[in-house]
Order: sequence, then C-alpha cells, then structure tokens
Amino acid sequence: MKSRETLIRLKKFQVDEKRRRVAQIEGMIADFQRMSVDLEREINSEQERAGINDPSHFAYPTYAKAAIQRRENLTRSADELRIQLEDAKSLLTEAFEELKKVELLDERDQARERAEENAREQADLDSIGLMRARIGAVA
Repeated sequence: MKSRETLIRLKKFQVDEKRRRVAQIEGMIADFQRMSVDLEREINSEQERAGINDPSHFAYPTYAKAAIQRRENLTRSADELRIQLEDAKSLLTEAFEELKKVELLDERDQARERAEENAREQADLDSIGLMRARIGAVA
C-alpha cells in the first residue's frame, strides 16, 4: 500500500505541474494581448501626432512602424502560445485521468481490505459465540 500512496502523490504532483504550466501559458498570452493593446494605443497616438495614417507614406513615423512590427510579433507569439496551451491542456487532462485511475484502484483496494477485516471480525465474534453456547450447554 505504501507504493500506491507514493504513486498517488506522484500523480498529484504531475497534475499540479501541468496546471501550473497551463496557468503560465495563459498568463503569457494575457500579457502579450495587453502589450498589443498598449502598442495599438501608442501607434494611434503617434499617427495622430504626425497626422499620417498610411504606413507606406515616406514620412510615416519610424516609431509607429517599429511598434506595428512589435505588435505583429506579439500577435504571432500569442498564436503560437495558444497552440502550446491546447497541448498543455491535453497533457493536463491525461495526467488527471491517470490520477483518477490510481485513486479508484486505491479506493477499491481499501474497500476490499475493509471487507476482509469485517469478515475476520465477524468470524472471531462467531467463534466467541459458539464457545459461549458450548459452555452454556455444558453447565
């Protein structure tokens, strides 16, 4: 039984690790989205300041061009993270299912052990009752 408890602890640890990974990826995606929104505001501000909205215009602000490129990179990175997130969620589901299997096996074993213990106790009580019945019949 000790090895089963160790296995359950290991599976719980693995599930917790997978949960942390999912949360980490979700946090990174949220950060990238927040940075993209901030860059969008900066781009719009720079365009208003310069009075030019066309990135292909020769006098378009260099900072706005760089911010657009950075925003696109962040969007691309967030899209790649979404793919990783789906994989991480899949791994979390698998780890959780493995944990549940081990826990169910443990519960089944514990129930069997309780039934065996109850049967032993009942057999002991039955033998005590028989001995008392015999003693009472002799007296």
